[in-house]
Amino acid sequence: MKEKRNSRRLDLDVSIELERLDHGDLTTVKMLKVDVLDMSGTGMGFRSTQSLEKGALYNTRIQIWTKEVLETVIRIVYCKQDGENDYRCGATFVGLVESDALKINIYQMLNPEEEEE
Repeated sequence: MKEKRNSRRLDLDVSIELERLDHGDLTTVKMLKVDVLDMSGTGMGFRSTQSLEKGALYNTRIQIWTKEVLETVIRIVYCKQDGENDYRCGATFVGLVESDALKINIYQMLNPEEEEE
């Protein structure tokens, strides 16, 4: 299968919180915790107990390996059912601060053995 990602993904063991950004004052998901499967400087893959709409935007707080919290917006690229109450999703970062993307890229350089095969 041809690789479609712009950046190499790292396998990580972190959880994040998502908050749906809707038009108007409606919020369909107040706060949702998901388990990150992999991450790059441009996006991430994760597991969720809820199906997420393709194209939806979420405020995201990611606690990385340094215990710092990165705040960014993500756009859902895909969300496929992977079990009865389990969904595998992919998202791209929208507006990730360049210095935060750099932290992810530096971690990749220092930990090449964690590269996804």
